[in-house]
Amino acid sequence: MPTSTVEDYVKAIYLLQQDSPNGEATVVRLAATLGITKGSVTAMVRKLRDARLADAERYAGIRLTPKGRSLAVDMIRRHRLIEVFLVETLGFDWAEVHEEAHRLEHAMSGEVLDRLDEFLGRPRIDPHGDPIPDSDGKLVHPDQTPLAELAKGDKGTVARIVDQDPSFLEFAASHGLRPGTRISVIDVIPEAESISVKAARKQPVSLSFTAARKVHIETPGD
Repeated sequence: MPTSTVEDYVKAIYLLQQDSPNGEATVVRLAATLGITKGSVTAMVRKLRDARLADAERYAGIRLTPKGRSLAVDMIRRHRLIEVFLVETLGFDWAEVHEEAHRLEHAMSGEVLDRLDEFLGRPRIDPHGDPIPDSDGKLVHPDQTPLAELAKGDKGTVARIVDQDPSFLEFAASHGLRPGTRISVIDVIPEAESISVKAARKQPVSLSFTAARKVHIETPGD
């Protein structure tokens, strides 16, 4: 049975692969994500390779094997279903559930997870808009556009917030930038690398392009 450390590693590798142009995670990014040294990552990657959970060649990137991907998707399903439960059933704020879900995801059995999924009505997304894998391990990544790529006058619906940092989630919530909220782009200032948007029933707010890339939008063209 995989340890919680192994589960954390394969989940982090999977998410980094999804975010990488070449579909690979790197030792540097993995160390930064997990908050550990590159030496510790290198040692663990060797263990993952020996367990046939990951492939990694010297001076190359890291990729999960089918076995590793299956484990990673299972952990993602656990994490995101638990977040839904904490927010919708227990009344937690969406900015405080990430760490709670991380603690609980390692302890829950597969049977309890399936019962939880059924109890929640088999949700497709978590409170932040992240897609939830189904019981067969299928994880659909819908077409979405980062807010920073929209133009003045564009409209759409907030679909996902990709930054789990509590302070950013609180900022997003205070300006109405939650999944399901309609928004319109008021102005774009390339020279200042900023974009102004207005969510329903909220005052306009300016975001840097860096912050706006963390807000994914579904537009009529997606």
